[in-house]
Amino acid sequence: MEQSRSVADLVTAARDGDQAAWDAIVDRFLPLVTGLIAKHRLYGADAEDVNQTVWLRLVEHLDQLREPRALPGWIASTTRHECLALMRRRSRLNPVDPTSDPVFDTTVGDADMCDDLIREERHQALREGLLELPQDRRRLLLLLLRDPPASYAEISRTLGIPVGSIGPTRQRALDHLRNTAALGALLTVTGPAGQRS
Repeated sequence: MEQSRSVADLVTAARDGDQAAWDAIVDRFLPLVTGLIAKHRLYGADAEDVNQTVWLRLVEHLDQLREPRALPGWIASTTRHECLALMRRRSRLNPVDPTSDPVFDTTVGDADMCDDLIREERHQALREGLLELPQDRRRLLLLLLRDPPASYAEISRTLGIPVGSIGPTRQRALDHLRNTAALGALLTVTGPAGQRS
């Protein structure tokens, strides 16, 4: 149930003190946080410290988040900031030559992290967009998205529609999906090619 709720709904509910919404936010975005921490090569107690700090920052600042749909980006930025802050603190305690230690090369993986964030935002927007579609169009697209995709004959049997109408119905469903609020919001943030503007 919570997995199907939009990020905006979860943020609104969490602001109102809904514990289930908080839990759903953590469940949904914990893989993003832990993945970014790992990309900064932080493990063990350091990784746990950053993880806890990110969620504490979210509790402190959730009311100030102007655009609830921007939550994934906020979480990623906060995680990166906390990783770099911890690395700076550690470097003060352990003198090393930053030119010879790859841990201090903060440019390594920045492009990968940005790509991962954009990919996750696009996947989440697609999931939310599919939820905005009527059930028959959503079912058709999900059958076509299976790996391997369902055959037209199988789709015809499953949905009870003629094989000849699957292509045009698919096109109408895709047009509808492109015009959903979820994908419209993503295009506003990233642009049509999924690149940040």
